[in-house]
Amino acid sequence: MPSELPDPRALALDRGDALLLLVDVQDKLARAMPKDGMARLTKNASVLLKAARRLGLPVVASEQYKKGLGDTLPELRELLAAAPVEKLEFSCGASKPVAREIVQTGRKQVIVAGMEAHVCVFQTVRDLLRGGFSVFVPQDAILSRTEENRQVGLHLCEKAGATLTSTETVLFDLLGVAGTPEFKELAPLIR
Repeated sequence: MPSELPDPRALALDRGDALLLLVDVQDKLARAMPKDGMARLTKNASVLLKAARRLGLPVVASEQYKKGLGDTLPELRELLAAAPVEKLEFSCGASKPVAREIVQTGRKQVIVAGMEAHVCVFQTVRDLLRGGFSVFVPQDAILSRTEENRQVGLHLCEKAGATLTSTETVLFDLLGVAGTPEFKELAPLIR
């Protein structure tokens, strides 16, 4: 008996149905992260934010316990059209203000970037999937304080039903074709 094919919405991004969710990339939390991992996350989150803006994807950003963990990194904050939404819940899906922002976009595909993989990212991904969203997790835009916890978080996201991917894969899936003005503007971001 052939295995069931996956839902196409879980494997193909549609720029008319996708949104970007930036989870808790805050300055005080960033200082606790491995430097090389934080640099990679910041670079790739920046690529995703620029692509979202150019391609018309809504962006929702969250901040976990802002008083303790600080503001969204300035280099990412400047790329946001709207202020991040503060939350105390680990999951963006359990935070009514953040969940409301996501639902109000009308989109059903969520690209999730941020930290920490094994706590806020995983719980958010799990809750989005429970809510009927297709979730894409670019592994190079996700971080935890330790690589072990990052891997645990990514494994749990995939086990819950998310599609693990990369920033470059997301970008080219959203673009769809070469030679367009969007392609010419965005392709250099991943070099």
